Amino acid sequence: MNAEQVKAAIRNVPDFPIKGIQFKDITTALSKPECLRWMRDEIALRYKDLGITQVVGIESRGFILAPAVAIEIGAGFVPIRKHNKLPAETVSITYAKEYGDDTIQIHKDALGPDDIVLIHDDILATGGSMEAAINLVKKLGVKKIYVNCIIELEGLNGRKYLEGKVDNVDCLFGIEVDE
Repeated sequence: MNAEQVKAAIRNVPDFPIKGIQFKDITTALSKPECLRWMRDEIALRYKDLGITQVVGIESRGFILAPAVAIEIGAGFVPIRKHNKLPAETVSITYAKEYGDDTIQIHKDALGPDDIVLIHDDILATGGSMEAAINLVKKLGVKKIYVNCIIELEGLNGRKYLEGKVDNVDCLFGIEVDE
């Protein structure tokens, strides 16, 4: 299994969630055990020796691999959820997405100054969701932040909004927006 095989297993869904968006659906790759295992192992390999204490997954598709990677590298898992989904006291941030505003939250006591964090999501597009997640995690005063996504949508330049704000930005592979 390799990146090109996993990439080939990802389905395009035209006009989702709105007309004009070519949605990259990773569920078709996740349904193949060999693809799922490759993604988990590849992410864990890249981060296993960096002292990461918590893997933060962004709702919703970031929840799929983040806990598995956390187990592989000996870290905990912390969710970033949409507004009003977490039961205890939270910290929030509102940001603009490609198709509307959104608010995400994290438990106020989920991270602290001794934590080294890996923030994981499925896709890096324009960078808005990830930048919001980074800013949210920074509010909790962590030591270091690394960012990982499965796919980077090349040509949307999301990475440029993240570089310099975290210790590293890494994606398993890139896909052209119209691929």
